[in-house]
Amino acid sequence: MFLEGKRALVTGSTSGIGLAIARALAGEGAQVILNGFGDEAEIAKLCDELGASHSGADLTDAAQIEAMMEQAGEIDILVNNAGVQHVSPVEDFPVDKWNLIIALNLTAAFHTTRLAVPGMKKKGWGRIINTASAHSKVASPFKSAYNASKHGIAGFTKTVALELAQHGVTANCISPGYVWTPLIEGQIPDTMKARGLSREEVINDVLLVKQATKKFVQPEEVGALAAFLCRDEAQNVNGANWSVDGGWTAE
Repeated sequence: MFLEGKRALVTGSTSGIGLAIARALAGEGAQVILNGFGDEAEIAKLCDELGASHSGADLTDAAQIEAMMEQAGEIDILVNNAGVQHVSPVEDFPVDKWNLIIALNLTAAFHTTRLAVPGMKKKGWGRIINTASAHSKVASPFKSAYNASKHGIAGFTKTVALELAQHGVTANCISPGYVWTPLIEGQIPDTMKARGLSREEVINDVLLVKQATKKFVQPEEVGALAAFLCRDEAQNVNGANWSVDGGWTAE
């Protein structure tokens, strides 16, 4: 197991893509720190399963992020995965939802990264992996805040990659298409309302219409890619934005 002795913090990892990434890293020997909300008993089971610890820090609060990072100690692998979505026409987009999405999807990654980088530079090794989205490369209507946050995380990743390139630290994005997770399932009713469509129409004519495979991406596929990016063989994979979108952004 090539990650023995490495510590990995995965934000938004109590379900969905983040949990799949945490499982993949733990499967390669990493000591994992989970972060996210959920049922306390279920989170305890996950910690037992993965030999992990858990932080319930609210990543929209800089002070809670700082406390989480201090408690975690020096991190070898940082996965910024926590995210949230809201679907609405721009003229009706709730200001509080805009602020929430930017804070969680983008600003939180800035805070965790700035706090993790000194330890990585000291060790001369580190991996920063940011979960972006196909929406870091292309846009969809009614998702102004999400599109802005994901385009932002892609640019942030490139900057960090350049700054750390000579310190043994890489920074990369993974940009999934539609993955069947609670986040995606939760946005279906909003999309139905915004577009006046049925549930089946949203799935087939909105979510999967641009994925050439016509299949949802599986969380485990994203986890496998994250694990690869942590390998020593990936030391020159830096500043890249990896599409896992069934061919969506190939058009």
